[in-house]
Amino acid sequence: MKAIPGARTPSQGLRLGVGLLALLALTLAALSFGRYPSPGFLSIRTLIEDPVALRVLTLIRLPRVLGALLLGATLGATGCAFQLIFANPLVDAGFLGVSQGASFGAALALIAGAGPLFLFGSAFGFAALALALSVFLASRLRFGGAVLRLVLSGIAVSAFFSAAVALIKYGADPHKQLPEITYWMMGGLSSANWRNLSLAAPLALLSLGFVLSTRWRITLLSLDEATAASLGAKPGLERGLTLGFAAAGVAAVTAMAGTVSWVGIIVPHAARIILGSDGSSTLGGSALLGAAFVVFADALARGLFPGELPLGIVTALLGTVVFFSLLLSRRVRVERG
Repeated sequence: MKAIPGARTPSQGLRLGVGLLALLALTLAALSFGRYPSPGFLSIRTLIEDPVALRVLTLIRLPRVLGALLLGATLGATGCAFQLIFANPLVDAGFLGVSQGASFGAALALIAGAGPLFLFGSAFGFAALALALSVFLASRLRFGGAVLRLVLSGIAVSAFFSAAVALIKYGADPHKQLPEITYWMMGGLSSANWRNLSLAAPLALLSLGFVLSTRWRITLLSLDEATAASLGAKPGLERGLTLGFAAAGVAAVTAMAGTVSWVGIIVPHAARIILGSDGSSTLGGSALLGAAFVVFADALARGLFPGELPLGIVTALLGTVVFFSLLLSRRVRVERG
């Protein structure tokens, strides 16, 4: 992707503004949508007359929708950052083993019968460990460029933690522990509440803030090493900082919601189609589109059928359909400038 920093055009600013308004409208619709007291949308009159409906809105739907916004914005923006850094349209946090590490940590907590706080800490801790292992192994390799070494290390770490999760599932109690582990790995916000949101939000917002505030520098990292250095970037240092902050945000929201796939891959493509290939604009657009995508998918997951669907299944179904459509239209193109 030829991503040379430049001023945001009026057209891009207008589209981002319209996207922000659309996200606000979608958020309000998702808050009112559900199956209580009847399938459909809540009315103002129902909220005034039914105190249970008001409690459902404030204690269940509001933290869940806010969690969906946080999850989608973080996965969308960090996915775009990963794709810029690696100049690869098929990259997301799983590329460095972050998602697989979080899954392993959560599986350990579930098999130990630990509570939500320990599950969050274990998932986040092993996600951070997976990133650290990828970086360490990359530093020990003595061939290829920095990006190639990190890619190869990430593949190895991802495979290791995936195998470790499979081993845990093999030894888990098939009547209690195995279903819990399997359901968590499908991803979902059914357990979203104010406590879980307060655990994930600080790190996720810090990650999101870093990625968006340094979007011009991240755009430079999409260029080759020599060009980026000639424009004032320090590719090694800035790439490491960006990967660290992005992975921390992904680890936080993964610990909160489980493994939710395809958001970090498909959303940046849609942002580039709408806003153009300038990375500084598509990072912000990816955050907006990611938030909207997950809010919409979560509303379908909890309201489409009498029983709730795992969010990861819904995002995978929607994401693969959209991605395949983009492939057929030949609109998925990322080239290093």
